[in-house]
Amino acid sequence: MGSKAKKRVVLPTRPAPPTVEQILEDVRGAPAEDPVFTALAREDPLGPSGRTEDAEAQREQLYFQSRIYVAMNQRLQQAGAQLEQKRADLQQAGEELERDISQVGHVALPSTAAASLG
Repeated sequence: MGSKAKKRVVLPTRPAPPTVEQILEDVRGAPAEDPVFTALAREDPLGPSGRTEDAEAQREQLYFQSRIYVAMNQRLQQAGAQLEQKRADLQQAGEELERDISQVGHVALPSTAAASLG
């Protein structure tokens, strides 16, 4: 049985994408009732009373978010102060270590010099 060679279909080249000006012109020329604009429009079946409840719930949510933000901000301030204190402690410990190393070097140098002479 022979292998049949399949013909390769040559597709036309893809057109260039529209420019920003062309897109803006298309959007500006579209009517307000175009499905692009109306498909995402929010329908409010609850009426005005539903909006009041939604607004109240939104205010309450914003209030709780604000409280969380303030609490987190306070924790961040405290953590920053603790970090600054630890940095200062480490810097002081480093300076003390350098002094101790210097003292050990001064004490060790005379004894090593005497040992090399003897």
